[in-house]
Amino acid sequence: MNACSCFLLLTSLASFVSAAELKTKRSNPENYRSIISTLVAGDTLMLEAGVYPRGLPLTACNGTAEDWITIQGPANGVAEIRQSQEANCVELRQCSYVALKSLLIQGEGSSGIPGLFGISAQGGAKNSVHHILIEDCTISDWCTSQQAVGISTKTPTWDWIIRRNIIRRCGTGLYLGNSNGESPFIRGIIEHNLVHDSIGYCMEIKYQNPRPEIAGIPTTPSRTIIRHNVFIKNDAPSPDGDRPNVLVGGFPDTGAGSADLYEIYGNFFFHNPRESLLHASGRVTIHDNVFADCPSTDSAAILLRDHDLPLKQAYLYNNTLCAVTRGVRIASPARERHAVIGNVIFATEPLVLHPSITEVAENIMGPIASATDHLKKPVATLGLMDLHPRPDHCQEAPLDLSAFATDTAFDLDFDGETKASRTHRGAYSGHAVTQGWQLQHERKTP
Repeated sequence: MNACSCFLLLTSLASFVSAAELKTKRSNPENYRSIISTLVAGDTLMLEAGVYPRGLPLTACNGTAEDWITIQGPANGVAEIRQSQEANCVELRQCSYVALKSLLIQGEGSSGIPGLFGISAQGGAKNSVHHILIEDCTISDWCTSQQAVGISTKTPTWDWIIRRNIIRRCGTGLYLGNSNGESPFIRGIIEHNLVHDSIGYCMEIKYQNPRPEIAGIPTTPSRTIIRHNVFIKNDAPSPDGDRPNVLVGGFPDTGAGSADLYEIYGNFFFHNPRESLLHASGRVTIHDNVFADCPSTDSAAILLRDHDLPLKQAYLYNNTLCAVTRGVRIASPARERHAVIGNVIFATEPLVLHPSITEVAENIMGPIASATDHLKKPVATLGLMDLHPRPDHCQEAPLDLSAFATDTAFDLDFDGETKASRTHRGAYSGHAVTQGWQLQHERKTP
């Protein structure tokens, strides 16, 4: 390469670096509020370590599909976002294509300002908030009451990704949609989060009324994916009523959204002393999850029934349920289709089904005490519990999963292994010659 070519190459690289640097802005607790309003598509705002005491209000913050706006904490240390005023800590108004990464959204616990949320998008149809990424954040101690929420959406939202976060000690961990069904949460991905020690729900996704007409809102059949999360309750009281770990509501009867689906797979649901681990209506497919420690005599670990809207699709296959009083209860007819196939259930009462639920096959069931004969270590201690099958247990003839071939990851087990022979029942495709993810009080790693 001659001298002229080297000069041109170096000049080009310098221009590239300069352009990248122009897109990266840096701030500290003193100047961050003034810099937020200057962000444009493609910008990354790097927050220094420290305490940011006046929240993170984002208004008219809009990236593009190609150039998101990113607000990110430091590689070393913590950017701790707090709220000393009567406002939600992170409030999104008229925002799109915005990523929040590696932030600590810190509440004041039970002594904080009543009614404040961690991350919020509110205002109903007049507030457009879509394509939001919340990743690698910790959202903690928003718990002045059961109605205080870690992540709350009360406006029509779509294409949110909530990934690898820790959401702890909140009144409700995630409350997506509004109680009146008017603010649907559409086409979301909720994955690899740890949600624990909520007063009420770890997560609730509300039912949906007929979809409003808003520019850009999805109108074709969509799926909200809930995968590889850990949802853990404790024994603390729920003053405003006991709640399951997770509840998902139904979809509109006709029109846009009526063919939508919740795909719930690869999750770990653990401990609820007074309610279900999962409660669902609408259209759901639930596969390759692990459910454990649901001792209530009044609640099933998995409860499917008409709630605010009817139950339409109920697919349950290749799940493992252990140490539960009631395993699966389907209390309403599934109007479109259903199947309860290939599950492993050790419970006092494994199945309690509506008379119309007839597609029930190839499940391995037994009383709680018999779990030790079939599973490696069915103890109640996280970190020691291992619900993989013992060698040569929980196996039958190959299972036909062709009816579920349109489900995402229908052929992968809880550990992400291919269910090649399909002879195993439950969430695991074998006895784990290679160690899978340990059932524990941590995020589930990919």
